[in-house]
Amino acid sequence: YPNESVPEYAQVRSEFLRVVSEALGREIKEQTTTDYAIAIEALVNANAAFSWFGGEGYTQAHAKNPKVLPLVTNSRTDTLDDAKYYSMIAVLKENAAMHMAAGQYGLDNIKQKKFSFVSNSSTSGFRVPSSVISRHFGVGPLDLLEGGRDKVFSEVMFGGSHQGSMFNVLSGKAEVGVFCNECVRIYTDWESDAAYLDPKAGDIVKVKAGADAPFDQFPGKEMVLITSVPVLNAPIVMNTSLLTQEEIDRVRTVLTSDAVTNNEILFPPKGSSVKSMFAAGNRFLPVEDQWYDPIRVLSGLK
Repeated sequence: YPNESVPEYAQVRSEFLRVVSEALGREIKEQTTTDYAIAIEALVNANAAFSWFGGEGYTQAHAKNPKVLPLVTNSRTDTLDDAKYYSMIAVLKENAAMHMAAGQYGLDNIKQKKFSFVSNSSTSGFRVPSSVISRHFGVGPLDLLEGGRDKVFSEVMFGGSHQGSMFNVLSGKAEVGVFCNECVRIYTDWESDAAYLDPKAGDIVKVKAGADAPFDQFPGKEMVLITSVPVLNAPIVMNTSLLTQEEIDRVRTVLTSDAVTNNEILFPPKGSSVKSMFAAGNRFLPVEDQWYDPIRVLSGLK
């Protein structure tokens, strides 16, 4: 996905490829992408063997090709109950007061604002927040794809990545936007570890001093969350037509091993200079197709 294709994650991508290549005993080539759909179609059409999709992208891919299946997902503990992250709707701190009523943040005043999603193939960047917003305003999720005077939003844009959607808010291009806590973790500071792990409406997210471009334009800039919703963690997915069952078992065994759990590049400890998609203290766990049924329900696939 574009979120993980950025230069900041090059070291972690290389390490992941090394681990899986050694498990398979053959070379794996990296393909970065600029669009969610490109990654999804690569798996569907057997032009790629592995990727890391959100639940929405995975269920779309599986519906097109049942040979695309989940391999593992990451969790904070040794149970899938903790395999979650958060979809967050945010505004600039200076605009936060207009989204509060009776001492609570809410969605009423996002109506007719300029809104930024991530991609319509994104779980936390579209599927989950669009379901929340559509229920609030009594419209269908697809009604949120375009803006206009007769729509919920005056203008709708897609950042193309979680970083892109957050940038749209910071730059003022969008008045309200959605992105996930894990996807922007390396660019942001939080009031506490607890706030990052379990973000809630009213929490403040600040751009980290010295953040990589383009966020280096906004050091210290603050955003306030007006909504935060838990989401099932993304799976490492595979096209099983390109792998034998023995290879699948071998890769799953390696990824769920203590050696990988303790790999300080994939799961860098707190204070490490390594920038990873996977947070400290996480590990990979096996996951099955049906675990993503709640995403299918949201998207109408079940």
